[in-house]
Parts: sequence; structure tokens; C-alpha cells
Amino acid sequence: MKKLITLLISAILATGTAAALAHSGGTDAQGCHVDRRSGVKHCH
Repeated sequence: MKKLITLLISAILATGTAAALAHSGGTDAQGCHVDRRSGVKHCH
């Protein structure tokens, strides 16, 4: 039972983290955009 609870908590935390890292923003034809704060271009 303890392993099941640990697994469920881990799954919930992993799902929540992925959602927090997502961001909106327009992308160019290659799927890239420039971070306005750092000026660095990155692609998805």
C-alpha cells in the first residue's frame, strides 16, 4: 500500500511540473521563438 501511495504522489507531482513549465508564445516556421528577457532563441 505504501508503494502505491508513493507512486500516485510521484505521478501527480510529475504531471503538475510539466504543466508549470509550459508557456504560450508565437513560434516561427521552425517552431522557434526568442525569449524577450534573455534574447535567446529556442525551439520546441
